[in-house]
Amino acid sequence: MMTDNGLTTIESAHSVAETLDRLVAAITPLGMNVFARIDHAEGAAKVGMLLRPTQLLLFGNPKGGTPLMQDRQTAGIDLPLKALAWEDSGGRVWLSYNEASWIAARHGLGAASTAAVTAMAAGLEKVTKAAAEK
Repeated sequence: MMTDNGLTTIESAHSVAETLDRLVAAITPLGMNVFARIDHAEGAAKVGMLLRPTQLLLFGNPKGGTPLMQDRQTAGIDLPLKALAWEDSGGRVWLSYNEASWIAARHGLGAASTAAVTAMAAGLEKVTKAAAEK
């Protein structure tokens, strides 16, 4: 696991597509919604450019994110949650996401958001681990 400026990155034992498929399978039973899945490599190919496999998943639950936006509406720029599955030049696959504590710090969230941020952090760790492990 690597962390950098509020971004956590963990290695995945699966392809980019399978990693996100597994993430969807992990979040759906928890009542989270998938809002979008963006295939950046496909977009690059449409304009004649090459990009290693790279897919972004936007997901969450208004019950978890709304308290953050009630505290500071600017938190909405970082919600819904996002996870990026990507393949590096060596063929290894990674799963990256913004840490809930970073989102809270970035927007100066107060005590009203503490429970939601704590739950978000625990949930992100759980579902990304499930998506990336063998």
